[in-house]
Amino acid sequence: MTVTSIDIDPDELKQAKKLAGTTSNRETVDLALRTLIAVRRQPAAVERIIGRHFTPDQIDAPTIPPSIAHE
Repeated sequence: MTVTSIDIDPDELKQAKKLAGTTSNRETVDLALRTLIAVRRQPAAVERIIGRHFTPDQIDAPTIPPSIAHE
């Protein structure tokens, strides 16, 4: 892991911690980075799903209902 020193606006960091429910600066920044990466990758994932072709047996696969809990 790389140690990096950066200047972060303390008011923005405080607000980010509150919104994220994190307690440490490191946890907040790590979450922010992971979230940014996920959000930026999401459109490509959606495009892959949209572009997927299914065979008739995949489309007509039977649906299995969930079991009823605590009957």
